[in-house]
Amino acid sequence: MKILVTGGAGFIGSNVVDAYLDAGHEVAVVDNLSSGKKENLNPRAKFYQMDIADSRLSDVFADFKPRLVNHHAAQISVPLSVDDPLADAHTNVVGFLNLLTNCRQHKVEKVVYVSSGGVVYGEPKQFPASETFPLQPASPYGIAKYAGELYLKFFAAQCGIKYVALRYSNVYGPRQIPHGEAGVVSIFIQALLAFKAPTIFGDGKCVRDYVFVGDVVEANLKAVEKGENVALNIGTGRPTDVNELYQLVCEALHIELKALAGPPRRGDLRANYLDASLAGEVLGWRPQVNLAEGIGITAQYFKQLAEKK
Repeated sequence: MKILVTGGAGFIGSNVVDAYLDAGHEVAVVDNLSSGKKENLNPRAKFYQMDIADSRLSDVFADFKPRLVNHHAAQISVPLSVDDPLADAHTNVVGFLNLLTNCRQHKVEKVVYVSSGGVVYGEPKQFPASETFPLQPASPYGIAKYAGELYLKFFAAQCGIKYVALRYSNVYGPRQIPHGEAGVVSIFIQALLAFKAPTIFGDGKCVRDYVFVGDVVEANLKAVEKGENVALNIGTGRPTDVNELYQLVCEALHIELKALAGPPRRGDLRANYLDASLAGEVLGWRPQVNLAEGIGITAQYFKQLAEKK
């Protein structure tokens, strides 16, 4: 199948591109390289360097003629969205709407959309959060992700474009950049490898659901054939606070260094973790890699990267 992956030079997107190619699909990547990296690009994929909000995106669709679009391109920082909601909306709303308009015009059959289970529910009163919970995003980033899901419903109803919205929890793993919610794993690892004390904001008791990128890739593979007009949580259901996470990173690297204390960050939720049982029913997906194992793999990746420099 011909698959267009936006953000395919980024952390998660590039891993998804590799898996799609290995599964025998023909893949093209759209990425403006604002946060994605050229070294992440798979040489077997056709590459278009372009912003998803660019009017020339229609030329990409006309040239490649994708049947499925996998949308990973995004502004991913919650704090940045709080500081500059307009910039966030330019990419996460206007850019996505430009993409969907081209999907309609060029008869794309299905869209796999990356939403965010970490923010669209706001601060749930019960845990783990399931897809039946009210959507109450508390940041511009979360609002934009929710808006994307609503646009998908509109295009599905009006044009017959099928979709699966994958509401990721906090994704970590090889190629991770030190931005976004789960960027803390990369930040901790890279700081410790440089023998610098990282900063833990607030009391370190903010709880998140950390899911390994390899498991997330598997959900994207399954969503090519399975799932129709549905939003699915992609997480582990296991709550982990920042202090515990830091300790796991220290153990993986065999380094003990006391973290610095910083003030709480604006826009951060106190707790969020997900019930992903519906993804099991619809996609046959379940996370396979536990947190200690995943952090070990990620730490080894960054360690080898540092040794090459």
